[in-house]
Amino acid sequence: MAGDRATAPTPRWCPATRLLVAVALGWLLLTALHRLFTGRWWFWLLPDLLPPVAYVLVPGLLALTVPAARLLRRPVPPRPRAVVLVAVTLALGLGLPDAGLNRHALSGGEQAAPPADAVRVLVWNTGYWDQDDDPEAFLRFLVDQRADVYLLQEHLYWDSAAGLRGARPAPELSRLRAAFPGYAVVARGELLTVSRYPVLARPPVGPDAALPAAAEADFDRVFTAAKVLRTDLAVGDRVLSAYNVHLPVQLNLAPRRFLGFVAERDAARRAQLRALEADVAANPHPVLVGGDFNTTPAMGDLRPLRDLLRDAADASDAGYPATWPAGRLPALWRLDWTLTSPSVRVHRYDLRPPAGLSDHRAQQALISLPEVS
Repeated sequence: MAGDRATAPTPRWCPATRLLVAVALGWLLLTALHRLFTGRWWFWLLPDLLPPVAYVLVPGLLALTVPAARLLRRPVPPRPRAVVLVAVTLALGLGLPDAGLNRHALSGGEQAAPPADAVRVLVWNTGYWDQDDDPEAFLRFLVDQRADVYLLQEHLYWDSAAGLRGARPAPELSRLRAAFPGYAVVARGELLTVSRYPVLARPPVGPDAALPAAAEADFDRVFTAAKVLRTDLAVGDRVLSAYNVHLPVQLNLAPRRFLGFVAERDAARRAQLRALEADVAANPHPVLVGGDFNTTPAMGDLRPLRDLLRDAADASDAGYPATWPAGRLPALWRLDWTLTSPSVRVHRYDLRPPAGLSDHRAQQALISLPEVS
């Protein structure tokens, strides 16, 4: 009779199985919390330090442990196997939009041929200008890019002994002007825009607009306030508004006031971003926004601006267009961005190695402006 049959014992979960289930559920929880809090809670700037590609790699590796265990003759029992596979599938679905993958490159889309009057743009965090480099090699690198417009960040030197107040003015710009005859040079704090097109206007944006005239001579105050430099450029019979951006980094690795610093930097970053978004939304001209945002594709901070504009990296053939750190190993984080108005066509977008001059790869974009109607 059925009642006399021995009940098969439920297989016990070994420690490795318990660990696998715990990691899979923990990663699903982390991914769900990320979707909930990124860009909304200052504390989430810390978990957002993860390389975005982790939102693909971690679920993939966890899923592979199931067939790997079977090959090792240590198969995962059915129930925990189902838990793991469901957890990693949900985590992958939640995290994939924030993984920083360039779906346009992965789909093999073709790039449009550029017209003769296309504008070549270089966007680059120079890494404290030429402070630790050969000044001549540094200038040669810039000249060799043959850009029409340069959006450069960290045009400054840094006194590491002064801690967070170590920003110092870079040397006078006479050598740069000599290297770029006929180019307009606009400097503001650490931001430097160099353009072969005439500069029609330089409207201040965000906290920089509220800086009193008396503070103009105080480099430290200008450095803190001016994180967006807008220049309106006359490109033939059209106007291009170029925004040069460098958002404050969110971390101070010194243990003193660690969390307080993160909260303060979050407020400063939000002030700059909200002002930039408002200025771009009200701007009647085609715009190009480029710089070091210290913000990855996984971070929600940049979503409102990315909703307004197009990502120039869509024209890249790189499946994972990461920009930092530049070096022999593959870059894991994309901190640097180039965004344009929907009406601006991006024909090419490339990341250039910085020849040892910076820890950021240089962004090159070839764009064309809409015809004047």
